[in-house]
Amino acid sequence: MIKQTAGREQLGEFAPKFAHYNDDILFRENWNDSSIDLKTRCIITVVALMSSGITDNSLKYHLENAKKNGVTKEEMAGIITHTAFYVGWPKGWAVFNLAKEVYKDTEEQQHGGFFGLGEENKAYAKYFIGKSYLNPLTDPTKTNLFLANVTFEPKCRNNWHIHHATKGGGQILVCVDGEGWYQEEGKEAISLKPGMVITIPAEVKHWHGAKKDSWFSHIAIEVPGENTSNEWCEEVSDEEYNKLVI
Repeated sequence: MIKQTAGREQLGEFAPKFAHYNDDILFRENWNDSSIDLKTRCIITVVALMSSGITDNSLKYHLENAKKNGVTKEEMAGIITHTAFYVGWPKGWAVFNLAKEVYKDTEEQQHGGFFGLGEENKAYAKYFIGKSYLNPLTDPTKTNLFLANVTFEPKCRNNWHIHHATKGGGQILVCVDGEGWYQEEGKEAISLKPGMVITIPAEVKHWHGAKKDSWFSHIAIEVPGENTSNEWCEEVSDEEYNKLVI
């Protein structure tokens, strides 16, 4: 059920009748009329506001309401594009700027593959170019085998680094979503796709990350060993990275 109090909160004293019509008639009665489902009503409202050239906070509210009532990012993009042909291309641009903001978190949630995006990897941000996200899959307090789903935005990559160990150690990457790169020092880069598995021995200098035009996710498995540690080295420069060709 749609319930609105904005009229009374913002205009209750100045224009009480308008507040009443807004909250009680427009929203409580009209919006809850079962002759049209809420998703369709949201679409009609967005199209009406766009047609009128209204691109302020009221449109943003109705875009958020549309999202809440099941209008997907793909559907909204199609709605705005279709409407722009009839009411004007500049209006389409204006509405898309708001829609991108409203659906931004949805875009992020679609990445990460089956194992999910997780949280932004702020603790290790200084070792990455671009944003990465980390979703731990095991609890280090309950097992000595740590697994995490790591997701890179397009162009994101970690620095050259080495997994040290006197015995065992190293890392295994299981590619699960998008496309990326893996490269060992002195060797050609390997193009990564879902289903590929990369075994990284201890003491091998390497880096990995996403391709220019693709998000990329892999499960990182820390191989148990003795006296293990990680050494972070220099960045993978733009010059090095831009030489890579699919």
